[in-house]
Amino acid sequence: MSTNDSATSPTPAPAKKTASKRAQPKSARRRSRELALQGLYQWLITGDDVATIDAHMREQEDFDKADRSHFDALLNGCILEAADLDAVLARHVDRKTTELSPIEHGVLMIGAYELKHCIDIPYKVAINEAVELAKSFGGTDGHKYVNGVLDRSATDLRPREVAAVPKRKV
Repeated sequence: MSTNDSATSPTPAPAKKTASKRAQPKSARRRSRELALQGLYQWLITGDDVATIDAHMREQEDFDKADRSHFDALLNGCILEAADLDAVLARHVDRKTTELSPIEHGVLMIGAYELKHCIDIPYKVAINEAVELAKSFGGTDGHKYVNGVLDRSATDLRPREVAAVPKRKV
């Protein structure tokens, strides 16, 4: 038999698939969420005032690529409304919000803030963006926790929008 005979030659392993999509550059809004999360983390850990944190975040090299108005809304809004956001989240978490990891807590605050105030962002997009933050910055399964908490919080914060989405059959 020849070396080209498929009966005796092992089947070559399929070539590794390359990503069908090239890595997309981060959107300005995603960068603003990442920077706001870093600022919230600093606030949750140190308790620094918002002006100090804001000044520090604006010094970051990729700040110029962020949506500045969205960053301002997220960082300032989450800190100013921390008690209200925690009250919304407390109905859907399995422990006190002060016992959450600072990353999960910050991600949940950003997600809850966007659900509450950024009506131009569909609720599923707000949840997905928070999940992506948790995947990038959080613990191994933190994104699953974030998804569940924000999905339940959406029913409180955007009841009509959630009700309008057809339920998937299981």
